[in-house]
Amino acid sequence: MDLISSAVGIKQSQTLGKIQFAVARKLLDNQELQGAAAVKLIQAASANVNKAGDALVTQALGLGGKYDSVG
Repeated sequence: MDLISSAVGIKQSQTLGKIQFAVARKLLDNQELQGAAAVKLIQAASANVNKAGDALVTQALGLGGKYDSVG
């Protein structure tokens, strides 16, 4: 009877380990997705800031409204 109990305990332990590993993998995948989304938000925000800054400089210096054609 002790042998059967040990075998059942080992099997339960293996199953629990697989479940814990699968849950940990899902959590890690979710963290990676959230991190990638945060990076995209930061990149989008900085791109908009750069465009706004370029527009302000252009307006302040009077550049970009007219251009000289060479020829």
